[in-house]
Amino acid sequence: MLMAIKPVVQIIKMTEQKSDFAYWQTQPYEKRLEALETIRQEYNSWKYGIQQRLQRVYAITQLK
Repeated sequence: MLMAIKPVVQIIKMTEQKSDFAYWQTQPYEKRLEALETIRQEYNSWKYGIQQRLQRVYAITQLK
């Protein structure tokens, strides 16, 4: 079952604004990693225009 998320807006003075760092320190690491991955995907999409993939690595060895 999906839950709807209600938008929350608060108007505060710039001097009363809390830091983003303090907010993210209160979040569990799973949520922080999820946000980081979202930012990474958005950056790669903006920078390269395509979704990044893993590069192939080839190793050539000589048989005896």
